[in-house]
Amino acid sequence: MRDALFRAPVWIADDEAPDGAAVPSPEQLAEQARAQLRLPSPVIASSPAGTQLVRLPTWLWLDRAVWQPQSATAAVPAVSVTATATPTSVSWSMGDGRTVTCTGPGTPFPGGGDPRSTSPDCGHTYQRSSAAAAGERFEATATVSWRITWSGGGASGTFPDLTTSASASFRVAEAQALGTG
Repeated sequence: MRDALFRAPVWIADDEAPDGAAVPSPEQLAEQARAQLRLPSPVIASSPAGTQLVRLPTWLWLDRAVWQPQSATAAVPAVSVTATATPTSVSWSMGDGRTVTCTGPGTPFPGGGDPRSTSPDCGHTYQRSSAAAAGERFEATATVSWRITWSGGGASGTFPDLTTSASASFRVAEAQALGTG
């Protein structure tokens, strides 16, 4: 019988934790980091802010504070892996059967801008009134695609894209003109 001072030595491999459990691989840590990502929902803005008009450009954009890379890290002693989600595009389903895809968050309408001007990067022009739609409004949905990458522990990779979305409704009216003379 041996006491604690005379036990045979125990060898622990470099890739094993002291309790005998294997240290997670960088890929396993990347999965944990991806699961910890908290992606914000888009915050939709448009101009005109109230009722849209048929054949008048609608500017579309998302709050720029939401359009930022988001990261999360998973770690064990001596190894950490960070997953980063980067917004790449936003797809707008406009409720009238049309879809608009923009590669950025869109540009806010400038104060004092010409209401007939089109957005330089993200907009839509309704061609018909929403009077026949449910609630007399077109339900629009903005869906942001996020590219997910990870790196750490001497490795790197990608995951399938993730998406977040938000909805808004637009009342679209027709302006009637009366000619005289």
